Amino acid sequence: MGDRPATAARARPGPAILELVCCAVVDGRLAVLTERGRTARGGTLPWSPLDPAGPLDASAARWVRGLLGRAPGWMTQLGAFSTGGRHPSGAVLTVVYVAVVPSDTEPPAGFAWSPAFEPPPLPPRRQWVLDAAVAGLRDRMDLAPIAFRMLPATFTLSELQRIYELLLGRRLHKASFRRALQAAFLVEPTDAWRSEGRGRPAQLYRYAPRKRRGVRRPVRFELLA
Repeated sequence: MGDRPATAARARPGPAILELVCCAVVDGRLAVLTERGRTARGGTLPWSPLDPAGPLDASAARWVRGLLGRAPGWMTQLGAFSTGGRHPSGAVLTVVYVAVVPSDTEPPAGFAWSPAFEPPPLPPRRQWVLDAAVAGLRDRMDLAPIAFRMLPATFTLSELQRIYELLLGRRLHKASFRRALQAAFLVEPTDAWRSEGRGRPAQLYRYAPRKRRGVRRPVRFELLA
């Protein structure tokens, strides 16, 4: 992909900026989008001056879509934080958004997918933002379709479980995960199957929104042993 207008717009940062923590599963690991070599310490997170005109969420959505070349699978505002005057832009306030995208999303020019738990050296406050964003994903994943938005439209249950394990940072019991998943009516089977190596092919599923199944209590997958 070529350079994005959002990058060029950084010439005159104001007192506040937008900052993005964008996550995907890349090479079997949870990854975060980082911009290379913008600080003496190493990489940093994507950012853009905050446009004071118009709704904040709409401005953020336009910027992220332009940066990635596609709309994220899921995105929400994490919060507004003081930079302590130590952000590369010189801004004193950053409004942080956290987003997830499917694994086939190519990084924009000048950016790279970096391991979320072992990123390139980041300034301390940016590392704190990254850690807070990953924690925010964990807090929201039972209430929003975060894991599903990191997968293609159809997937195997093993692939879905792997996403949950990467987000939670630990293994889940296979049988317990599948019972909880199906009891919550979060997925529905398709007629397609796919080989996952040795053994019988695995059936493909798709995300079945709860609104099609009625109101259900969320399942706390992080509680499964």
